[in-house]
Amino acid sequence: MSAPPASGARIQALDLIRGVAVLGILAVNVAGFAGPIATTDTPALAYGHLTAPPPWWDEAAYAGVFLLFEGKMRALFSILFGASMLLFIDRAEARGRDGGFLQARRLGWLALFGWLHYVLLWWGDILFVYACAGLVALPLRRLPPRAMVALALIVFAAWHGGQTLGGWPVDRAEEALRSHTATAVEADLATRQVLGVQARMASDVARDSEPFVPQALDKLRNDPFWPLTMAEYTLGETVPLMLIGMVLLRTGFFAGVWPAGRMRRIAIGGIAAGGLWAAWLLGWAWPRHFPVLAMSDMIGYWAAPGHLAMALGYAAGLVLWAPRLLRGGLGRRLAAAGRMAFSNYLGTTLVMTALFYRWGFGLYGEVGRLAQLGFVALGWALMLGWSAPWLTRFRQGPLEWLWRSLTEGRAMPMVR
Repeated sequence: MSAPPASGARIQALDLIRGVAVLGILAVNVAGFAGPIATTDTPALAYGHLTAPPPWWDEAAYAGVFLLFEGKMRALFSILFGASMLLFIDRAEARGRDGGFLQARRLGWLALFGWLHYVLLWWGDILFVYACAGLVALPLRRLPPRAMVALALIVFAAWHGGQTLGGWPVDRAEEALRSHTATAVEADLATRQVLGVQARMASDVARDSEPFVPQALDKLRNDPFWPLTMAEYTLGETVPLMLIGMVLLRTGFFAGVWPAGRMRRIAIGGIAAGGLWAAWLLGWAWPRHFPVLAMSDMIGYWAAPGHLAMALGYAAGLVLWAPRLLRGGLGRRLAAAGRMAFSNYLGTTLVMTALFYRWGFGLYGEVGRLAQLGFVALGWALMLGWSAPWLTRFRQGPLEWLWRSLTEGRAMPMVR
């Protein structure tokens, strides 16, 4: 395979894919802004209680997001983060700097951003998770590509397989209870688990309904290490995906070096395979109205092979179509949103929490799944609307500039 282009060149396909990912992740995250944590897994959970069953239109909206975005955008972001880590190191070393040290310092600042994001705004932060996963992946970057891919796939499969087996007794008990075939032990196990979910949801509702300062203080007092819990919960997925991203960058995938025929096969095959797997899972879950306990494991573990396949398919398709897309207004706006993904990610949190939380407009728990898509459209319009004009005047997004300046230990040029 041909070598990728010089590390100093900007890879516009990365910006484009990142732009698609930062828009797509909002379609998944909006449920977390609109309601407590547990409602992100299933429309069967509403504001503090179980619904029986959810309205069909909310189930349909949930199914559409599950099919197209759920897990796929998270996988895409993780792959892109690994690629961007390696690109940052290559560029630093091309200037005679210690790229590994700078990247480690960069990840340390990202962890601080993520922890503050959690405390001040939203429980669903991913930045702290990426900082932790990046520090694990960083020393592995010098492995040969084949070894890196093998390690990534082994860890990915073992993690998700092990977690699926671990959760199987509870998921089986829930299904037996639903079908009225549960033994007394199974009924007790499933009931206790569902009651535990409802109790945690009630606690989350009470916290998220507080004004801004009491809410932040509540997190500091009662759950200051939640980002570490999130990292522990996801490292077995995030680190392998970052390693795959590093390999893809190193072998020229994002730069368009791979043969077009191979890229088309990955695009079509990945999207088809991932979509069929997601559709099969929907075929099981939808008639059961998305059972509370099983959906958590389905999203986190069962659907993982499809998430990876579809993310690779999306990435390959966007690399293929990047030259054409980037000539149009929408493509350029998507690439601009991707260049400012950090600012857009945190900016989206600020806008959505202001809309849903009590310290803002107080819509928390009042907006169903279908109506949430309107807020997704609003977020997309804002990201696409401000990113390109900002970059005509400034070199980076505001938070990208701050992050880079902290990493370098000095104020970097900002105005063009």
